[in-house]
Amino acid sequence: GAIDAKVDGIATTLVTPEALIPTVKKAVAAGIPVDSFNSGTNYYQEAGSIAHFSSDERLAGQQAGEKAKAAGATKILCTIQQTGSVALEDRCAGVKDSFPNTENIQVNGADDAAVTSAIQAKLAQDPTINWIITLGAAQGLDAIKAKEGGSTAKVGTFDLNADAAKAVKDGKLEFCIDQQPYLQGYLAVTQLYLYKKNGNVLGGGKPSLTGPSFVDKSNVDAILPFINKNTR
Repeated sequence: GAIDAKVDGIATTLVTPEALIPTVKKAVAAGIPVDSFNSGTNYYQEAGSIAHFSSDERLAGQQAGEKAKAAGATKILCTIQQTGSVALEDRCAGVKDSFPNTENIQVNGADDAAVTSAIQAKLAQDPTINWIITLGAAQGLDAIKAKEGGSTAKVGTFDLNADAAKAVKDGKLEFCIDQQPYLQGYLAVTQLYLYKKNGNVLGGGKPSLTGPSFVDKSNVDAILPFINKNTR
């Protein structure tokens, strides 16, 4: 629809590259500049995006695995809440890079109660799991609820919202990994404006990284004002 409307530019995620890339290529062929952001770091050049703004998801997963290892992890459960998302697959793959004794579980991210039940069942089935790493803030909160069955597993999560930040402050979440999605969207649109106005291109042929950065008890108070404004 945007192509048919002959818009001045398109900013899009590449969360499911196989589905999205053919249409992005149609936009480029129609002379519409495209920026991508958030997902699809390894695919944006194939799609024809001028610039890409994202976190390094695999690196973030590796760092999460290292943090869990340093905090005494013996087995990590990594929850994937959306089938086919390359970014989510990269996150858990990164965790496993750093901590091989990691098991993935697929959950339905559209149903928080189902996520809680699935994690709770897994914890009951395998009491050796003492760390849970979730790939979205909502699922991190679901994992905290799942622990009410008696598990002492620690929980860390990707992504950030006000409730997750409060859980960090309260000691219920070990960390949130902030990829700064507000910044990703802002930069993608600003880059399109500058490209149209002045021919500017950011990144020099490489993705512009907005993360990963970790939010934990050491810095959550400084970041909370921005979280409460919904800009982090």
